[in-house]
Parts: sequence; structure tokens; C-alpha cells
Amino acid sequence: MNLVLLGPPGAGKGTQGDRLAARLAVPKFATGDILRDAVRDDTPLGRDAQRYMDAGELVPDEVVLSLVREALGAPQAAKGFILDGFPRTVPQAEGLDARLVELGVKLDAVVYFDVPEEELVKRLAGRRVCPSCGAVFNVHSDPPAVAGTCGDCGGQLEVREDDREETVRNRLRVYREHTEPLLQRYEKISSLRRLAAAGSVDDVYDKMIRVVGLG
Repeated sequence: MNLVLLGPPGAGKGTQGDRLAARLAVPKFATGDILRDAVRDDTPLGRDAQRYMDAGELVPDEVVLSLVREALGAPQAAKGFILDGFPRTVPQAEGLDARLVELGVKLDAVVYFDVPEEELVKRLAGRRVCPSCGAVFNVHSDPPAVAGTCGDCGGQLEVREDDREETVRNRLRVYREHTEPLLQRYEKISSLRRLAAAGSVDDVYDKMIRVVGLG
């Protein structure tokens, strides 16, 4: 099964995508994670992308497309894949279409995670990350046992620059501006399936399974 999971930052695509990928035994490709790894490793791509990510802006299409093209051609994607948060713009969708034609495969569905904006701000601005081990907590839904301290390794938790409230709201504004035409595009070709993604992780997962035709 080949799926695209769309939705604004904080909508839960990553969590649900991980569960679905495990169920289907296919890889999940999250461009945000790939880009953050490049920033952490201080690669040329990472340095180029960092200024966009820190400001809550979209990374240029050509940078993201080069990553996705390579990922989809990897052997582990031969039996299916899940794209987490890609494409984000119509040009990216067109680039994805071209790559799928090259590979001789098609998308089974595009799932849009629909969550109210204030809920998204709460989720993202409440997120705390451990720079030592990568563990993620949320002061609202999954707080650490000791405030500010990682429950896994004891490291000092931090707020990522792109999780600060002002940046979060800008990220959501940019997302809306660029993604509305994309949703309209997928609706026209009847591949878009909307998922009400507010609620518990298990509830949303159950709804997603039904939306993609597995339950």
C-alpha cells in the first residue's frame, strides 16, 4: 500500500504513520525528520534548510524533492511506503507524480489529518525535547515526571526553536497558504480522504484504519 499522510504540524501524522507502517511492514518517510537530521549533522543541505525551518518557512521544493526521489527508489520501498507530510505544495505533488510514474506505482490514498488550530498550538508549543537522547514529552499530554528533566536519560529538556508559540502560529499560517490548493487538487482526483484527528491516539488510529480500508 502506498499512502500520503497530510496535515498541519502537530496533527499526529508521525505517530499514526509509525503505527500504520509497522502494521503494513512498509517504510515511513518523514521529510521533516530527514531535514532535522541534516541540520544536526551540519551537512550542506542542513545548513541550507536550517534558516527556513527556524523561521517556520517551507524548505524549497527542489531540496525536499531530491530527498523523496531517493527514498522512494530505495529497495525497502519496493512493497509500499508511507509519506509523512509530503507533498506540501502543488509543485511537490507534481514532482511526486512524476517519480511514481518512473517507478510504475500509484498512490492508494491521501489522508488529511484535520485538527482545530488552537489544539495544534497547544500540542506544539507544549512539546519538550531532550537533546541528549531525542525523547519527546509534552507538558499538557505527556509531561515528564520531573519538570524540565528527561525521564529517559535525565537530560535537560528544551523547547525546539520551531516549537515556540510565535513560530508555531507562523508555521500554521504558511501551511494553510501552501496546502489548501494541494487539498483541492487531490479532491478533484478523488484520492483525498479527510480524517478528524482530534482525540486520543488510539481513537484516531482506529479511524485511520477505517479510512484507508483496513478495518
